[in-house]
Amino acid sequence: MATVLSLHDRGILTAVNSGASSLSFVGSGFIVLCYSLFKELRKFSFKLVFYLSLSDMLCSFFNMVGDPSKGFFCYAQGYTTHFFCVASFLWTTTIAFTLHRTVVRHKTDVEDLEAVFHLYVWGTSLVMTVIRSIGNDHTHLGAWCWAQTGRTGKAVHFITFYVPLWGAILYNGFTYFQVIRMLNNATRMAVGISDRAYQFDSRTDTKALNRWGYYPLILIGSWAFGTINRIHDFIEPGHKIFWLTFLDVGTAGLMGLFNSIAYGLNASVRRAISERLELFWPERLKRWFPNSSRHRNQQQQSELVSLKVQDQQ
Repeated sequence: MATVLSLHDRGILTAVNSGASSLSFVGSGFIVLCYSLFKELRKFSFKLVFYLSLSDMLCSFFNMVGDPSKGFFCYAQGYTTHFFCVASFLWTTTIAFTLHRTVVRHKTDVEDLEAVFHLYVWGTSLVMTVIRSIGNDHTHLGAWCWAQTGRTGKAVHFITFYVPLWGAILYNGFTYFQVIRMLNNATRMAVGISDRAYQFDSRTDTKALNRWGYYPLILIGSWAFGTINRIHDFIEPGHKIFWLTFLDVGTAGLMGLFNSIAYGLNASVRRAISERLELFWPERLKRWFPNSSRHRNQQQQSELVSLKVQDQQ
């Protein structure tokens, strides 16, 4: 028995999609703005985060367009959303690759690979988007021009988006596992002959290592429900599950926000913002927080993503 979404259900999906995408747009746009304003952030490691945030921002922008009418705008939204969402999770693989090449393989040539990264990310995104046009039959599901009604189109959509997505998830997970394992082993070997200051540094580094372990979970949390929904829609195309579609739309729309928090709001960004804010703080507030500078220095030690890579270059 066929089950279709009602107008009320579609209205809810539209609101959820617009709200989640708006949060991601603001979060990723904030990281893009920080990179543009603060010169000290314009280092290679954070440049990759900038490209990730830029892709998330554009993906969120086109995703929150709403419910465009059928025709050119529907096709344009579907293809641009596909292109920039693919680019987003591909940029996470370049960050994982850079960290692995620097920490595990002890290579110092990652900056020379920037052109290769661009060719890989934008080229792959373009190829996946073009291939997606095979068997294309776009329809707007109340909130976006993302779904396709043709069986061939659904299969091609899954192959050109969800297959590389889960490939990126597996690669990121394996890469971060190797990096964390290596640094943990190095920490255990050094802690026996280190002083208390180094032990403090190792505890700070451990917090950053634990944070790396959550990076692959961002993509899993953002797209797990979408993957299940696509598989279910392929097997039973006439039966729509509202709660599954609700979770699909909501979690996918929040991917940019999750990435901006995990990758972008690191100690370097917080320190740059804090230094600017102190310029406008009244003297009375500065006397209330005499240890703020010392706290920023402690945060700086935990910034492995942007500093540990550059220290080895």
